[in-house]
Amino acid sequence: MFGIAYLRMNEKPNSGISPVAGAYPFIPSRRVWMGLVASGFTANTLQTARSQPIWGRFAYKPAKGNGANLLQMVQGVPVLVVQEAKPELLGAEVGKLALGQAKALSAYPKSLVTHFKLAPLWPFLVGLGEKMVKKFPERFQAELAAMQEKSGASRADLVAANTLFDLKQMVLCSGIGVEHSRSATGGTLLGRNLDYPPVGDIGQYTLVQVFKQGKGFLNFASVGFPGLLGVLSGINEAGLALAIHEVVDIRPPKRKFNPSGLPYALCYRMVLEQCKTIDEARKYLLGLERSTTTNLLISDKERAAVLEVSPDGVQIRSAEVGTACCANHFCLAENKADDQANPFQSFERFAALEKGCASPGKISLAMVKELLHKTNLGFNTLQSMIFECGTLRLHLAFGPPPASSGPYRELELAPLLTP
Repeated sequence: MFGIAYLRMNEKPNSGISPVAGAYPFIPSRRVWMGLVASGFTANTLQTARSQPIWGRFAYKPAKGNGANLLQMVQGVPVLVVQEAKPELLGAEVGKLALGQAKALSAYPKSLVTHFKLAPLWPFLVGLGEKMVKKFPERFQAELAAMQEKSGASRADLVAANTLFDLKQMVLCSGIGVEHSRSATGGTLLGRNLDYPPVGDIGQYTLVQVFKQGKGFLNFASVGFPGLLGVLSGINEAGLALAIHEVVDIRPPKRKFNPSGLPYALCYRMVLEQCKTIDEARKYLLGLERSTTTNLLISDKERAAVLEVSPDGVQIRSAEVGTACCANHFCLAENKADDQANPFQSFERFAALEKGCASPGKISLAMVKELLHKTNLGFNTLQSMIFECGTLRLHLAFGPPPASSGPYRELELAPLLTP
């Protein structure tokens, strides 16, 4: 692997889950260490970040773009709707309406690297990112360039924002998919916590983005941040919902990282643009060159599952007794490393989700919220959400972390996703 992995070494299971407030120790890969040693950088400069984010510094302002494009507040949630067939126009509207307002957000990748005393890595990471961007489909390259021009963000910052996820491992998440047979709502559910270092109060920039790209693309909504081309959490007009969970290791000889692959967030955006079911999503992903290892929690209108994704395969872990639980490690024997890492108590979070799902009877929205809160990671839990796949309804919490403590805001996506 070319990047940095956050591994809590020698971590032992315990009886409960202890949310960690901003603690992300890093262990660079062998290639990175060689570069650091050559530059005089040593392990003594690696420090743990422990800082509580300060809320209330930023809020989006409603804005009108070309045609039907606009940024508006819906039930207290900032929502950007962009209806453009040409990628350069789509990128320009995102840059003008959203990222231009949140200029401080574009500096997040560099701030994150600097915060963890890894500033010497910045040119290296941006250089690797540029190589990855050159392999993006042309439409994404055009979208990125237009976004940068209209927002005034730096090229290096946006390149890092769209590749750093794959060049390092830092997204720690917990999630649960509920099939309609177990759901108290009668429809499938997908709930997830997005856990990420809160450097720069990044959670305040949470934005729901709805993209309507016309013929050949399904309309979709993502929950994330402006400037990110891909999708971390989202749902499309067909009711296919997904959420990424990074995984730090895999059974050899399968590869952990493929520098020629597409960033996972781009892959998952393309899934939402083209697929209506879990089976279609798996088939589509198999046709893409993938960059790294992730668990993809995924639900359609009938089923829930986890796709264990790597550069060398896409295996499906089907729901058990109507539920699919997900954290930051692989579960299938063909993918599990013998000495499997347990980042931020991934095993314990997974066990807590499974225990909660083992109770007989239907699983309600309140139960999913409770399970997400039980597996929160303190200040790192920036977003908590539940997608209702049948009704295209989103329940989103993104207040002061842990976001899982609520309040959840209810957003009807169906009118926004209407073709």
